[in-house]
Amino acid sequence: MKKLLFISMLTAGAYAVQAQQDKPIPLYPEGIPNSKTAPAAYKEDIDSNRARMVTQPELIPFPAPAGKATGAAVVICPGGGYGSVVIGREGYAIARRFQAAGISAFIVKYRLPDDRIMPDKSKGPLQDAQRALQIVRQRAAEWGLQPGKTGIIGFSAGGHLASTVGTHFAQPVIDNPAQLNLRPDFLILVYPVISFTSYMHAGSRKALIGENPDSAHIKLYSNELQVTAQTPPTFLLHAQDDKVVPVQNSLLFYNALVNAGVKAEMHLYQNGGHGFGLYNKTTQDDWFERCLHWMQANGWIQ
Repeated sequence: MKKLLFISMLTAGAYAVQAQQDKPIPLYPEGIPNSKTAPAAYKEDIDSNRARMVTQPELIPFPAPAGKATGAAVVICPGGGYGSVVIGREGYAIARRFQAAGISAFIVKYRLPDDRIMPDKSKGPLQDAQRALQIVRQRAAEWGLQPGKTGIIGFSAGGHLASTVGTHFAQPVIDNPAQLNLRPDFLILVYPVISFTSYMHAGSRKALIGENPDSAHIKLYSNELQVTAQTPPTFLLHAQDDKVVPVQNSLLFYNALVNAGVKAEMHLYQNGGHGFGLYNKTTQDDWFERCLHWMQANGWIQ
């Protein structure tokens, strides 16, 4: 009971921005790539849980406390079907939990694919996520981060974005003059959208690549088809009864990882549905603790 009460308290306070949060960092202070002037009616709408119509993408740092810092970091991609950014339940709440474990966390408030604000909407979210990872690597010394310990976590459509970062790093979609490493050291994918084929989440696919995409784009963003031996080690979490994003998305990605010889760990709940964020109320299991154990087993934290 005490464990459940502790988790519930963390979740209840998830939407308030805490003092541990640093000032948001604009991703592109010198100009946003792949952008065009937004219509007058296109104005950012943000509340305690969701951001919509994002035109100024940002990185929101939650540095680990000096006395607890492990040197590890994670970039957080909240979900929202590529129609919003669930910045509360899948952003702030997750960042504070990582921070409490001594892991610096960085939420990406990314642009949502929209023809009104970008020439190529399929690249916009990936550009922002790659740029977020690039900034974290550029400023690693400032935040006390150690090489080889920076990963990315994504939820739902944010899981698709995180898995795209983890499978498309060899083809950067941002300028990278310093040739910084854009490959995450690990992936954490929570009820992720993975495939744009049989088990797709139709809303995410339509938002990112359009209503009638060509076969090349479908293949490019079906990330189970993009796994190689260089794909980072991955932690997967899903519920069997997920009616929004079928569990087969995680199964396909896991199978591809196994076939490529990439280390992976997967946890499937028989119940839980979709979008449960930090705490699956249908079980007493704390998936975040399992994730930390996986990180310890791989040497990213002690």
